Amino acid sequence: MKYGLRLNGAQHAALRSHLFPGDGMEAVALLLCGRRAGQDRHIFVTQRVIPVPYEACRRARDRVTWPTDILDLLIPAAHASSQAILKVHSHPSGYRAFSQTDDDSDRGVFESIGSLLDDDLPHGSAIMLPTGELFGRIAGPDGMVDHLSSILVVGDDLKIWQASPAHNTTSFVLRHAQAFGSGTTALLRSLSVAVVGCSGTGSIVIEQLARLGVGRLVLIDPESVEEENLNRIPNSGKEDAFLRRPKVHVMASAIAKMGFGQEVLILERDLADRESVLAVAECDVVFGCMDRVEGRHLLNRIATFYCMPYFDVGVRLDADGRGGIANIAGTVHYLQPGRSSLLSRGVYSIEEVEAESIRRTNPRLYERQRKEGYLRGVREDRPAVISVNMFFAALVVNDFLARLHPYRNQPNTNYARIGGSLAELQFYSEPETAACETLKRHVGRGDVEPPLERPTLS
Repeated sequence: MKYGLRLNGAQHAALRSHLFPGDGMEAVALLLCGRRAGQDRHIFVTQRVIPVPYEACRRARDRVTWPTDILDLLIPAAHASSQAILKVHSHPSGYRAFSQTDDDSDRGVFESIGSLLDDDLPHGSAIMLPTGELFGRIAGPDGMVDHLSSILVVGDDLKIWQASPAHNTTSFVLRHAQAFGSGTTALLRSLSVAVVGCSGTGSIVIEQLARLGVGRLVLIDPESVEEENLNRIPNSGKEDAFLRRPKVHVMASAIAKMGFGQEVLILERDLADRESVLAVAECDVVFGCMDRVEGRHLLNRIATFYCMPYFDVGVRLDADGRGGIANIAGTVHYLQPGRSSLLSRGVYSIEEVEAESIRRTNPRLYERQRKEGYLRGVREDRPAVISVNMFFAALVVNDFLARLHPYRNQPNTNYARIGGSLAELQFYSEPETAACETLKRHVGRGDVEPPLERPTLS
């Protein structure tokens, strides 16, 4: 079992501000976390940061003691939702290990947590260094049992700290290291990335991620290859269409032929499926490559509940009604948990999400309500061209790389949305905006029943 911790950018900033007030003394805070309790990974997703007041502590340059009755404030919430409690304290000296004092302190803290909760679930302890770097370990019923293998901060930049970074020496990885650095290529090899939608843009995103050396890919799409897809899905052919091969199988076969040794999980399912949702939530990063707004809204919820970075790419070609094209445009969105969403950015409305849900689950009702005018904002299918898909698929992957290894001249916060029109040859970027009021209360909730509070996922 591997263990991980996730925080959003605001939580990490608040934690760092409290733990390093500038006086050179240690300080302590608590994290109340949801969980993604998977079969192979157990991930703590931060919901709340609770600073322990300085005046309640005895602080020194190499130790901090604090009253554990503060835990009483968290026990009811943790017990009701099987949430985790993580203790985090600072090492102002930069000492990169747990001290004997830390061992003694943690033993007492987690004995208290274990007796109060009596849940046999893992909790944790972490240390923050002056740079903001975090490392940690897991506390189980029998004491400290393991380490946090990775810690991910989802902000304007993606910060990832690993207990045992992956090392690669293959020639294809070394070539990427020349551009993005060996640290970034090692991170890519250790990441688990979900791609939802394996057709026009999705198939090209998958091609890039595989050749960049991402270590584990989770591919989700319920559809099979048809002849009309062949002009926009790389690595597909006439035989795939004739045999109606699932798109995820075609993509997995192409990755296997590359021979880079990635792990691939394929789910021939709709995203609005319990197994799909939980598989995405166990990944580190998700790419949404879908036309339908229902799926995009669902991905935004997954990313919020499980504190994940979500990269969304959309392409739009508008016909002029005379056999030509009036406009060719595309947009890349980067979504952070607790910040703006596709909904708050006006990409779609709740009415459109509801309309598509009806279309998927009850086509007859959908057609009747559409004809009777009950459904608003219904979008018709638009054509797709592979050269346009490739352009914007490359843009979203490069946005991902820019957040792992910042290389832009301006801060990444200026690029929450990147869009452009190939017809006008004009491009723009927009900065991050206010938090989405609909989703912000769900940050870090993790596993709940039903998942994402969606009855259809029961």
